[in-house]
Amino acid sequence: MESSNILAKVPSNLPGEFIEILVQASHVRIERIVSQGHNSPRGFWYDQDTDEWVMLVEGAARLRFDDGVVEMRNGDYLHIPAHKRHRVEWTDPHRPTVWVAVHWGAP
Repeated sequence: MESSNILAKVPSNLPGEFIEILVQASHVRIERIVSQGHNSPRGFWYDQDTDEWVMLVEGAARLRFDDGVVEMRNGDYLHIPAHKRHRVEWTDPHRPTVWVAVHWGAP
């Protein structure tokens, strides 16, 4: 059994978004994502085959969906159903934004 802290060893220099797979099994994947001023490329939308539950542990972000915008702060979480188009519109450029994302369903 391995123990750690979701805020440990947060990279300080992030030329790109940092994604670390914490746990992976046949139909579930848990990731730690660290962003700092990162967003989805212009015109890019996630359209995933799996459901996603995402929690913003620390920082701030704005997600855009076809039907609106969700602002996220420390402790906020959100369920994104499979094929719900979304994009990361903004993350705090002044401090790391740390997410936990859980993906499940058909891979």
